[in-house]
Amino acid sequence: MRFAPVPDYHMHTPRCHHAIGSVREYAEAALRIGLNEIGMSDHSPMPGGFDAAWRMDRSELTDYLAEVEAVRDEFAGRLTVRIGLEADFHPGSESYVRDMTGAYPWDYVIGSVHYLGDWGFDNPDNLDDWNGRDVEQAYCDYYATVAASAATGMFDIIGHPDLIKKFGHRPAPGSRRVRAAEEAMLDAVQQAGTALEISSAGLRKPVAEVYPHGQMLALAAERGIPFAFGSDAHAPGEVGHAMGTCLGMLAACGITEVVRFDQRQRFPVAIRELVP
Repeated sequence: MRFAPVPDYHMHTPRCHHAIGSVREYAEAALRIGLNEIGMSDHSPMPGGFDAAWRMDRSELTDYLAEVEAVRDEFAGRLTVRIGLEADFHPGSESYVRDMTGAYPWDYVIGSVHYLGDWGFDNPDNLDDWNGRDVEQAYCDYYATVAASAATGMFDIIGHPDLIKKFGHRPAPGSRRVRAAEEAMLDAVQQAGTALEISSAGLRKPVAEVYPHGQMLALAAERGIPFAFGSDAHAPGEVGHAMGTCLGMLAACGITEVVRFDQRQRFPVAIRELVP
């Protein structure tokens, strides 16, 4: 089953210290695979040097914006390039993030949780920190933090909503606590009117699974939560990665559209199956 392309809104630049390629190279890659809209969303600055090794510094924000704006203007008429940001939600930094996201006319802001307290649970350098962890509690804490991020109203898209599974650590099958935490998170996203990301990035990680997992996706569909697609590309060759797989999962849940953004206004994009 093949689908017409939809926007890919999650991709990074070398400013985050773990991606390669210029914004122009990402745009060229998008055109090569037939996309007509993308969005750059590099990791945002955070206060006090928090997680500085994995994100741009506040001093780099002006250059980031200038580069994306230049490519947006250069490719106008061939490719729509949106200007976004992946902003971390870390309790205590809300005022900083709110100020930063209010200081520029972003097209969208992705809200992501990469830390539980001072534990960067998805950082491969911290993989040993999983040893001895209560995995069920980690999942519950993660979903509670994602729910809190949605409740702030600061974000347009909730990024990779079950990132906690990245390295393949799983709670006991059928955990009622984890299921309740997942549902509470989805209820918070629904109440906030925020979109959820369906991300192919998990297919490139040890877990080898789309974010979110199929059951969560179905629960979100039941709630009418809108979805945005993101490849979480950290190299131009990852742009649009496994888009068809993700759209097929959405279609299987009865979802007929994803969303696009323009200056933080949300619009529907139909998921169209292509006739062979």
